[in-house]
Order: sequence, then structure tokens, then C-alpha cells
Amino acid sequence: QVQLVESGGGLVQAGGSLRLSCAASGRTFSNYIIGWFRQAPGKEREFVARISRSGITIYYADSVKGRFTISRDNAKNTVYLQMNSLSPEDTAVYYCAAKTGSSTTVYDYWGQGTQVTVSS
Repeated sequence: QVQLVESGGGLVQAGGSLRLSCAASGRTFSNYIIGWFRQAPGKEREFVARISRSGITIYYADSVKGRFTISRDNAKNTVYLQMNSLSPEDTAVYYCAAKTGSSTTVYDYWGQGTQVTVSS
């Protein structure tokens, strides 16, 4: 199993940047596909980005493509989400999640979330 803890959220002005971290504990972190999701007040959870076990294959939601960058450092058991050119529409609780298989959409483990607030 793996435990995930997000950090790096906070308050930032529109146009600014934040770097979120997803720190994992437990064995075989490199076996997990890691995704970032977010949930804004009154809205459903949405996919943000995903990174493969090796870090080679990456997917982004259209809403963040070109602005956000996901990366991972398996030696540090950490996945990052660099968020640039932030807008108020990016305000949400951001979660990282882990799954073992690329053939399933179900993520097995979730972090507690970190709040990102973008002011206008």
C-alpha cells in the first residue's frame, strides 16, 4: 500500500504560480500511476493530470494544458504539480491519487487534499 500527503497549497494572485507536492510513504511507490484531481466548491471532482510509473507518459486536462506540469521523483517518493498562470477558475482542493493499473480508471489511494485559492 501507499499513503499520500499533499502540500504546497495556499493563496496566490491571478497570474501567479504554485508548486504542489504529493509525498508518498510505503513500499513500491514507483509501481503506481499518480494522478492529480481537484474539486472546486459546488462542483464535481475533475481530473487535472496523470503521470505514468516511469514518468514518461503524461496526460493533462485541456483546462490546464500548457500551464501545469506534472513530474515525479521516484527516489524521493514524490510527485509534483507545477502550476503557472493561475486564474480564479483554478481555485479548488487538489488531491493526488494512486493506482496500480493503466487499464482501470479507479484510483486506489487518495491524499487528504491541499487548498489552492487564486484571487482576482
